[in-house]
Amino acid sequence: MQTGPTNVRWRIVLLLVAFSGLGYFNRNSIAVAGAERLMKEFSIPEDQMGAVYTAFLIAYTACMIPGGWVIDRIGPKRALMLMGFASAVLVPMTGLTSYFPALIVPALWLIRSLLGVVSAPMYPSAARMVSLWMPYESRGVANGMVTAAAAAAIASTFYIFGFLMDRFGWPTAFMIGGVASLLLSAVWTVVASDQPDTHPTVNEQERELILGTRVEANSSSPASGFLAMLRDRNMCLLMGSYAALSYFQYMLFYWIQYYFDTVLKLGKDDGRLYATIPLIAMAVGMMSGGGLADYVQWKLGKQRGRALVPACGMFASAILLAMGIASDNATWAVSCITLAMGALGASESSFWVTGVELGGKRGGLSAAILNTGGNAGGIPAPYLTPLISKWVDSQELGIGGWQVSMGVASALCFMGAGLWFFIRDDQPNVG
Repeated sequence: MQTGPTNVRWRIVLLLVAFSGLGYFNRNSIAVAGAERLMKEFSIPEDQMGAVYTAFLIAYTACMIPGGWVIDRIGPKRALMLMGFASAVLVPMTGLTSYFPALIVPALWLIRSLLGVVSAPMYPSAARMVSLWMPYESRGVANGMVTAAAAAAIASTFYIFGFLMDRFGWPTAFMIGGVASLLLSAVWTVVASDQPDTHPTVNEQERELILGTRVEANSSSPASGFLAMLRDRNMCLLMGSYAALSYFQYMLFYWIQYYFDTVLKLGKDDGRLYATIPLIAMAVGMMSGGGLADYVQWKLGKQRGRALVPACGMFASAILLAMGIASDNATWAVSCITLAMGALGASESSFWVTGVELGGKRGGLSAAILNTGGNAGGIPAPYLTPLISKWVDSQELGIGGWQVSMGVASALCFMGAGLWFFIRDDQPNVG
């Protein structure tokens, strides 16, 4: 006989973790295919491949706010369900571009753009589900788990997607990713619900555990309209900081393997290994950072505790990346970049907890606004990184172009960290 609260809330979180991981696996697999197969097989230049990577981000960001509106209208369960089933179609279509070699770049651009459209509700939906299903004191941990899955999935793509390409070819590897999306979406459709009080297997103790903290957590954050949220000083600062973080991480997500493989001339096998290690560190940082943020907030109070972890994490990331790219020594570079990604990961959870709280009852929309601002900062990174490098090399300045282009990300991250000292999420000023 059940004597305590059921644990359905953690099953929901684990499914969100699976969606996050698989979504990023399917998103980042194009970078692995690009570095190891597409650019060589179809003679695609760096800047055109960067444009393909950026196509996803442009569409993803453009549809983020409409996606947040959809989340608040149909609920996060249905939003994620639609995203999953649509991804199950579009991911395999990436592999089908192999049949049109003369049109492969525009075909990839179109398909990855459509995948960006359907992927837009992922993290706003997940953050909203966490706010609906988790007690207030556990939301940092839950959001940390969801974002950690993304970093872990990116880390896995270098070996798992690389293995699938080696074994079956790159088109079939994308097909396998699509099948996985189909299966996960089917499970989500059966298991999930938007509210714990309507889920058939949640007992009364778990409902009281979850709902007893929801009103208290949301009471200080009034529900706000779209324009009011955009005018909110706290939201603008939060978006600015997240934009800096996103530029940093997207630059590394899409080009880290290429940097180790081609720029540092380590080759495919070492490039895979060295690209994987920093992303594992980022996943660990995301997981531990969520719990650390909850603990520090409990010890120091909401305002100081919430800001301390992301601010320190981003400052450390900026410094460590600069130290890593200053040397051509592979061991030193991977060590510094690994620590930088771990520190950056520890910052992630606080953005999502704060972003949802600033929206109150319209947490789906506020999370979408936050992610829009963040991705607006990240969009240029895949495309600008090789362009800056090429321009610096053409000027013969005596410094490596890739070091300069990656240094831009370090500088932006440093500035973004400072914005946390001006964010007052305990005093929302939206109307």
